[in-house]
Amino acid sequence: MPEGDTVWQAARRLHDALAGKVLTRSDFRVPRYATVDLTGRAVLDVTPRGKHLLTRVEGGLTVHSHLRMDGSWKVFAPGQRWSGGPAHQIRVVLATADRTAVGYRLPVLEILRTADESRAVGHLGPDLLGPAWDPARALGNLRADSGRALGEALLDQRNLAGIGNVYKSELCFLLGITPWLPVGELPADRAAHLPVLAHKLLEANRDRPVRRTTGLRGQDLFVYGRAPRPCLRCGTSVRVADQGDGSRERPTYWCPTCQTGPAPRPGGLAGARRRR
Repeated sequence: MPEGDTVWQAARRLHDALAGKVLTRSDFRVPRYATVDLTGRAVLDVTPRGKHLLTRVEGGLTVHSHLRMDGSWKVFAPGQRWSGGPAHQIRVVLATADRTAVGYRLPVLEILRTADESRAVGHLGPDLLGPAWDPARALGNLRADSGRALGEALLDQRNLAGIGNVYKSELCFLLGITPWLPVGELPADRAAHLPVLAHKLLEANRDRPVRRTTGLRGQDLFVYGRAPRPCLRCGTSVRVADQGDGSRERPTYWCPTCQTGPAPRPGGLAGARRRR
């Protein structure tokens, strides 16, 4: 699943390819916008907002897209073979004289008035990679529902924008608590450090082709995707279980030795706390 750093990289590629140039082709392959033609308009900029992409064009319009699980934007040079998937998965093509941007499998694709962008992104919390990042507000948002499991709260983009399943698991490991710990039980020192650490991780990875949280050569992540291999710190087998609100369960990784807090019992419910 794309996370804030992945979307930031996609926005930069699109901005470099399109911004300041006039569109020579505009092809929306979704029924609602099949007759829309942006040809002849200049692209002003491409801006990421959390996991959302905002492509602004002349005339006060914005192409809003969201990658969710499987979506992607690919940029191609003239004559280069398109390689992002079969043609029936293409949702939009935006081209200039020297670059073509192709959106594949985009589950969210709409055209908004730029003045109305808040309809699409106004609900988001502080953007971890945005110019107006506000750690105090992000922490306040998380604490507003003290009984909610921290892992679920971190994925709620209304609290802070940009964290996905990978960073959720890695943040909880680095903080030494399980993703099932209620937000209100997070020790004060770790709560204060959480938004700082989240920002540090995404900032460090926004320019990297391979995401890293460990600083260890050959080992990119501490726990995500590592079950049942040994924890890089203590050697205990990393565990995995689904976590979610019942409507969407996501695999969540943790070390039962290095992380304090509730863990799911067989069947998925959070069980007794494990103390170090």
